[in-house]
Amino acid sequence: MNNLYWLAFSMIPGVGGKTARQLLDIIPNPEDLFLENKKGLEAIFGNKTKIIDAILSKSMFAQAEDELKFIETHKIQLLAYNDDKYPQRLKRAECGDTPIVLFYKGSADLNMQRVVSVVGTRKPTDYGRQVTERLVQEMAAENILVVSGLAYGIDTCSHRVALQYHLPTVAVLGHGLDTIYPSDNRSLAKDMLANGGLLTEYCSKTKLDPHNFPARNRIIAALSDAVIVVEAAKKGGALITAEIANGYNRDVFAIPGKINDLYSEGCNNLIKTNRANLLQSMQDLYYMMGWKKNEKAVAQQPTLFDELPPEQKKVYGLLLLHKELTMDEIVEKSGLSLPKIATILLTLELKNVLKCLPGKIYKLV
Repeated sequence: MNNLYWLAFSMIPGVGGKTARQLLDIIPNPEDLFLENKKGLEAIFGNKTKIIDAILSKSMFAQAEDELKFIETHKIQLLAYNDDKYPQRLKRAECGDTPIVLFYKGSADLNMQRVVSVVGTRKPTDYGRQVTERLVQEMAAENILVVSGLAYGIDTCSHRVALQYHLPTVAVLGHGLDTIYPSDNRSLAKDMLANGGLLTEYCSKTKLDPHNFPARNRIIAALSDAVIVVEAAKKGGALITAEIANGYNRDVFAIPGKINDLYSEGCNNLIKTNRANLLQSMQDLYYMMGWKKNEKAVAQQPTLFDELPPEQKKVYGLLLLHKELTMDEIVEKSGLSLPKIATILLTLELKNVLKCLPGKIYKLV
């Protein structure tokens, strides 16, 4: 594969991802396109003189050569459309506008069997952060690639928790790999290279254009099997991702929230209008997707509770002994205060250790 010609091919003015894919059906090797004479190009492009003139003059080759030097210097992978490492989900017919070339730095396999994107508001509530942590922790027993956008809020939380639980996690960027935005996430981005990666369609020196970030959301959607929206206001990037995911025939899930919560309005509306499945735990997603859980990992899960703080262990032990208890019974048997028990029960519920049954009865999951 000649990277220079693939880069030049991706830079032809007026040729987007959809047109480029159509061209590859006619001329599978981009180098052959640049060897065509004017008559041959006219047969392909008709009266689109600007495109024909650009190809004949090879006006984009100087930029392509500079970009090739940059990716070689910084050990960046160029993933061209015909590359085996190119995300195969992006090649599906419904994803007609995905890029013909991607730039990737990292270690994760973008074609893992299971890929889930987690998106949400840049200003999450404590509830949103806790739910994100719980969901990603629940993925830890499974072989799942976690995808997000490295933005503040839910994106950052999902990446951090994935690393904490040794899950591969990839960020799709709205700029080139010569910079990291937001800059506060540089350290996180660096950590992700060891067990995950950074992916973008943009060349180096690309201006930080606000329009690039909604555009990159289509890659977040296309790269995954399912998209989870944790928290979202009435408008925002997470809802754009959900809308695109629906258009790409991806499964969309949303976390429900209180009807008067600003950052649950978008999620609640997705569920209400049947544009997202209601998600309370990863069990819901596995069921809807038809994914079987890793039984070996499930059998080993109880060892995780050895790491619980002493007071949480006490509550866990009581429920293990008595099977089901009300909150008042837990207060009485533990000797802890009601506010303390309420906090512990909420924490353990968010960790998917226990669940609350009708009548405020608690039992282990």
